[in-house]
Amino acid sequence: MSAPIVRQLELGPMENFIYIIGNPDTREGVIVDPAWDVSAILKSVGELKLKIVGALLTHTHADHCNGVADLVEETDCKVYVHEQEVGRLPDLKENLVRTQHGHRLDLGTLSIDFIHTPGHTPGSQCFHIQNTLVSGDTLFIDHCGRCDFPESDPEKMYESLHKTLSGFTDETTLLPGHNYADRAKITQTTLGDERIHNRYLLCQNLQDFLKIRMG
Repeated sequence: MSAPIVRQLELGPMENFIYIIGNPDTREGVIVDPAWDVSAILKSVGELKLKIVGALLTHTHADHCNGVADLVEETDCKVYVHEQEVGRLPDLKENLVRTQHGHRLDLGTLSIDFIHTPGHTPGSQCFHIQNTLVSGDTLFIDHCGRCDFPESDPEKMYESLHKTLSGFTDETTLLPGHNYADRAKITQTTLGDERIHNRYLLCQNLQDFLKIRMG
């Protein structure tokens, strides 16, 4: 099939990346982590000539989902959130879709696979589209998500990074949830590159990871 449409937008004071993912054949699309400026997001959707059928949440921290209600009002789309965090969006009950590890959303022949990667939050999830991984606050360029929130679990973060994501190839494109790279102007990379440069992926064991992440 044709390569998916992928547009990266940086919005808001926390350098969030929002993603528009679409099937170029059916023109169906989803938005990953709609936040901060829904009008700007929908302007890009219009430029791409897509019909938005879903919002995919990597997790429910406000900087990743503060535009969900406005997006639902404009599009009446479904909102896909991991079952462990679905209770944090009670006002959207009719539009919510509970997800688990292995959930799949099909946009025509374009499949999006949901990968549960707890650690930053209990219901953090990544999205795998062909050879691309949208990683939210699980894995950044040069960094990984914080694990010092009351709901965070650094041991689960280590497992998500070193076991769950280890199954993806070095060639997999990485699209993070924030523009936090140490390297200037780098807004996407590959898992192979991160396995060379990212100190959180270079840790040889849990103890080393906890020392640098929580120290």
